[in-house]
Amino acid sequence: MENPIDALVKLIKGKHKADILMFLNPQPRRFSEVRRHLGRVSERILTKQLRELEAEGLVRREVFPEVPPRVEYSLTAHGYTLCPVLKQMWYWGRQHNRQKMEAPVAV
Repeated sequence: MENPIDALVKLIKGKHKADILMFLNPQPRRFSEVRRHLGRVSERILTKQLRELEAEGLVRREVFPEVPPRVEYSLTAHGYTLCPVLKQMWYWGRQHNRQKMEAPVAV
């Protein structure tokens, strides 16, 4: 059985996955909104990341029967359970980065 921490890291590893998950909390977003939020990300990369998150059961893709078609991405119930974990990881990473900046340089 895979180490649970390794499984989590593998799940969110990849360009922008953690950012995507956090941006979809608390509301569904359209592809263009997610892309705009992330800044410089290609359509191909974003599509790949969203599909991987969908395959893992974290993100839901909903197509609305309109012309032109409207597609929204939202978190699944399982995806929502990951948000508090990601938030804590973000706080930890910020604190870690600050400590690294303040640490004396070894010569």
